[in-house]
Amino acid sequence: MKNWKTKNGTVINLLLSGRSNAYLVLKENIVILIDTGKTNSYKTLLKNLVSLNLKIEDISFIVLTHTHFDHCQSARKIKEKSNCQIIVSGNAADLVKNGYTKLPHGTFWITELIAATGHMIGKSKFGYEPFQPDILINDDYNLDFEGVSIKITETMGHSADSISIIVDNEIAVVGDAMLGVYRNSVFPPFADDVLEMLVSWHKLLKTGCNIFLPGHGKEISRNVLQKEYEKYARKFKIIQMH
Repeated sequence: MKNWKTKNGTVINLLLSGRSNAYLVLKENIVILIDTGKTNSYKTLLKNLVSLNLKIEDISFIVLTHTHFDHCQSARKIKEKSNCQIIVSGNAADLVKNGYTKLPHGTFWITELIAATGHMIGKSKFGYEPFQPDILINDDYNLDFEGVSIKITETMGHSADSISIIVDNEIAVVGDAMLGVYRNSVFPPFADDVLEMLVSWHKLLKTGCNIFLPGHGKEISRNVLQKEYEKYARKFKIIQMH
C-alpha cells in the first residue's frame, strides 16, 4: 500500500485507488479517513484497514473533500459502525441531508455532454445514503493534535463544497481540485467554476506543500502544479497572483 510520511512522522496511506482515491491519515492513535469511495469499494476499504492492523471502529474522523457520490457513498455506513465525526464543507450541509450532490459541469465539449447526461439521470444513479455532518467547514478549520497539524481549507471550483486537507504543512489531499491521471496536466475534465478553481490552485501553492494527493490518479508535484497554474492563468487572462 502506497504511503507518504511527513517530517513529523505523520503517515498518509492510499487506502483506496482505482475509480477514486481514499486516504488514511495516521499518527499514533489518530485515525482520519479522507473520502470513502463508492459503496462497492467498502469491502476493499475494510480489507486495507485490516492490513494496517486497524478496524472500522478505530476511525475518529471522516473528512470529505466534496460530496459527489464517488467520494462519499460509504460515509453513513462507516459513521454508524465507528461513531466517527464527519467533516464537510458548509456548502454541503443541505446536500448530504438529501443524499444527492449534482455532478459538476464539463470543462470540455465532450465532458459537457457527459455532465448533461448525468444531470438528467440524477439521484437514482449518483445519489448516496443521507447523513448528518458533525463539523461544517467555512473558510479554514484546524484539526490539530499533539505532534500533527491538520488544516482543512476551502478549495472551491470543481464544486462549491470542495475542501482540501493540509497535513503538517507538507502534503495536501485535494480531492478533485486537480487531476493526477495525466502526466503533465492536472486540469480536471469537470468543474463548476474554472476561475474559482485556479484561485484554489494558487491558494494551495501558497501553503508550501510539495506533494498534492488528488481524488483520482497519482500524486502531483509542486512543480507540475505551478506550471499548470501559470499556463491556465495566461489562457484565461487572469492576473497571476503571488
